[in-house]
Amino acid sequence: MKPKHPLLALSLLFMAAATNAQTGTPSKSDPQNIKMKSTRDPEYQKGEQALYQEVRMKVKYPEEAIKKFVEGEVTLSFDVKADSTVANCIIISGVGHGVDEAVKAYVEKIKFSPGMMNGIKVKMNVNMSFPVKAH
Repeated sequence: MKPKHPLLALSLLFMAAATNAQTGTPSKSDPQNIKMKSTRDPEYQKGEQALYQEVRMKVKYPEEAIKKFVEGEVTLSFDVKADSTVANCIIISGVGHGVDEAVKAYVEKIKFSPGMMNGIKVKMNVNMSFPVKAH
């Protein structure tokens, strides 16, 4: 038995497929439908603003930087490992006069909450810019 309107039958078939796609019902044969428990970036436990203030206030600036009233930003790239420690810290940009190295040395001692992926602690890379005022 042939349908009287083959285009109508074809249109209904496409509409049914589109409706199924819009409902978000995953296909049982879809291997890419991965369930993620949670993903969280590493963070300083007291908050980002507290971290900036701590770095600005507690870093031991070199005498040369203090005499020259050095100000600006030091940008670092570092890994926060699953055990909360900092590793592979490199200076991306800085203000010079030994300030960059002082900020790097301080940040390397800080503990962060590690990143999480699928509920598991993982190493993640972080890029941060720290405001500095050496005076």
